Amino acid sequence: MSIRLAHISKSFGPIRVLKDIDLEFPEREFITLVGPSGCGKTTLLRILAGLETASSGAIYHGERKVSDLAPGKRDVAMVFQSYALYPHMNVFRNIAYGLKVRGTPKEEAARRVLEVAKVLEIEHLLERKPRQLSGGQRQRVALGRAMVRKPWLFLMDEPLSNLDAKLRVTMRSELKRFHLRLETTTVYVTHDQLEAMTMSDKIAVMDGGEVQQYGTPEEVYNRPANIFVAGFIGSPPMNFLAGAAVAEGALSLDCGGSRGRIGRSPLAGDASRGVLLGVRPQDVGVHASAQADCIEGGIEMIQLVGSEKLVDLAYGRGGQLTAQVKADARLGVGQRVWIGFDAARLHLFDPASGRNLAPAG
Repeated sequence: MSIRLAHISKSFGPIRVLKDIDLEFPEREFITLVGPSGCGKTTLLRILAGLETASSGAIYHGERKVSDLAPGKRDVAMVFQSYALYPHMNVFRNIAYGLKVRGTPKEEAARRVLEVAKVLEIEHLLERKPRQLSGGQRQRVALGRAMVRKPWLFLMDEPLSNLDAKLRVTMRSELKRFHLRLETTTVYVTHDQLEAMTMSDKIAVMDGGEVQQYGTPEEVYNRPANIFVAGFIGSPPMNFLAGAAVAEGALSLDCGGSRGRIGRSPLAGDASRGVLLGVRPQDVGVHASAQADCIEGGIEMIQLVGSEKLVDLAYGRGGQLTAQVKADARLGVGQRVWIGFDAARLHLFDPASGRNLAPAG
């Protein structure tokens, strides 16, 4: 059964932190709430868990309204940013504690703990205390404590934020693998757009207490709804170039005293208008000689990032953007170049509303 959030709003005094959130989470999918600090994602997760009460709206599991139930009766398991393990208990007792509280028979509890420990590959750690574990091992124990209950909904509040960068990459893969094996609906909160992109079936991008866009990672990346989503999702981030305009089917860019044509306009019709041009670094071409539909510029900085280079470019009067090229590209700082754009991958935004007028892809 799907989970439906129907017009959820939340205020703390005069401050409205959630504004009419209306979402549906399909059964057994991995859903991520992503956005900057203060956007309301953790508050929404706590409302799902019953730890906060919505000012208005309701939550449904299928046709059953669950927002009026106490947290203990919602059959929801939550994994927090802090591991919150009992330091005086070994791993086995930490995992089994929730079952003990619910009166699960000892033999059944032991069987379920061993089953979860095998999935998490921590059978050899069951007699250790939390202080004897690494960060990644503690995180697995915290996951095991949630998994052993076999809830209908997992809620995870930035569970990887305390891990080092290498371990975060490993745990992302493992969390996704556990999700696929358990087939339980999971709602995951993070501020890390890379986590959201790599782990999710669907992403809800939040800002200012509102959902800016809800869709698959591919939809959110290739067809961002507005400037905020386009700038937040993607690494390196999208370039935004002011001074673009469409007229008579052509797209041009202000190059400081003159306008350079950069291709055909992806907008239907011939109406002239100013737009904000969005282009991802990998869709920017850098050429050593003059090319059609290119603007002239110069290289300010080059950063080698493994198999690629990030090239910071300047053009016109103060215009700047970043290109992503192959590591073996023969380019140097100070070099004059011609900058082109993949016409099929451009985004045009309304400068006033921020709405994407012409999503690429």
